[in-house]
Amino acid sequence: MHKNFITYFRVTFMLLILISACKPEVILHDLKGEARSPWYEPIPYGMSYIPQGSFQMGMSDEISDQPLTQNKTVSIRSFWMDDTEITNNEYRQYINWVSDSVAANLTFKAEIDYYKASDRNDQFYDPPLIDRFKIHQIWKDNRNEVVEALKPLFYQGKEKIYNSKEIDFRNISYHYAYIDLKKAAQRANSYNYATQSYNGDINSRQDFIVEKYVPVYPDTLVWVRDFTYSYNEPYTLKYFHHPAFFEYPVVGITWEQANAFCNWRTEQKKLMLNTYKMLPIHEYRLPTEAEWEYAARGSSMGNKFPWGSYYTSNVKGCYMANFKPHRGNYVATSNYSTKTMKVGTFDPNDYGLFDMAGNVAEWTSTAYDISGYEIMHDMNPQFQYDAQADDPPALKRKVVRGGSWKDVAYFIQVSTRDYEYQDSANSYVGFRCVMNAIEDERKSYK
Repeated sequence: MHKNFITYFRVTFMLLILISACKPEVILHDLKGEARSPWYEPIPYGMSYIPQGSFQMGMSDEISDQPLTQNKTVSIRSFWMDDTEITNNEYRQYINWVSDSVAANLTFKAEIDYYKASDRNDQFYDPPLIDRFKIHQIWKDNRNEVVEALKPLFYQGKEKIYNSKEIDFRNISYHYAYIDLKKAAQRANSYNYATQSYNGDINSRQDFIVEKYVPVYPDTLVWVRDFTYSYNEPYTLKYFHHPAFFEYPVVGITWEQANAFCNWRTEQKKLMLNTYKMLPIHEYRLPTEAEWEYAARGSSMGNKFPWGSYYTSNVKGCYMANFKPHRGNYVATSNYSTKTMKVGTFDPNDYGLFDMAGNVAEWTSTAYDISGYEIMHDMNPQFQYDAQADDPPALKRKVVRGGSWKDVAYFIQVSTRDYEYQDSANSYVGFRCVMNAIEDERKSYK
């Protein structure tokens, strides 16, 4: 008995040594030799990990021999992706935050300091930092000076209905700025240390900074605008506002609004992580066209649909997504919905991603060009162009993927390309976010 115990102990001890040896211990040192704690990537909430890999991007079905559907082998780095499309409830959090910020800024201009953060040095902030613990009170504050300060946020005069107090969302926009890295990377715009000035027509770093003022509220009129001679007014009035639709994908969002949401989400992540003395490594953004297709395919790289099959239904005859399988029959795939459905209603693909086919099509960051595959690189391919307001419509086209509840089966294939204009909003286009991952931190050591 004693010998058996010793033998068991030795075997267990050796196994523990071997297991611990499989995963190397990372010890970081600065130049002085002092040890530092390694940085580990936190798992983003509500996102699935997409490992790096390569795949045949483009058509892989029966029409792949067409000249405009040439495919190519590309490699994609690892990234995180929202497991569902952004919902009405999630987008409302963004609207509420921006609305509170605009309201608080108006009180600051009116020299009402009650909603101004007092626990941090805000002399360098414009507008000053907001006390988020107090800000929820601002909409019920009946003090005359507060009511007067917030007047620009509400409809006035003849725009009011029955003297109701409604927020005028035309006056609520999200302001953010970023550096145009592609412009800054051009050698013609590089900084000349000999002359202490920039080359080309660049005068200062300010020439690389892009500022955006983006309205936050979705266009709820898309339900009426998109369908002529069709009664969809109830969706215009209720889809975004009513709690019954909170877990449905947000629609009526332009490409520019989707990018603004990604920036806001990044800033909120920074604020949260900095509270715990941590820093995020990457920003939230829209997926590239290649990333979207790679993620939609899951581990089945030659499939037509995200569920790894060449058919839109399973062996029981049940459809795997909500789309339009027959002429005029919008309920055949869902049995109880003629429009969008709650996110995650159908089974996810191998990567844990829901609704990569049907429900709503999704914005990508890629500009649409009919020969895009030919000009894009084979490593993390991307073709990007941020069109200006006065650019021709052809330059405003952005790739959308996945098809929607109103589309036929062809458009919900993982390889089908389609586009919408970056300044347009539709009742059948939504979006989800991605974030770059650190490959080394996600490896499984065995």
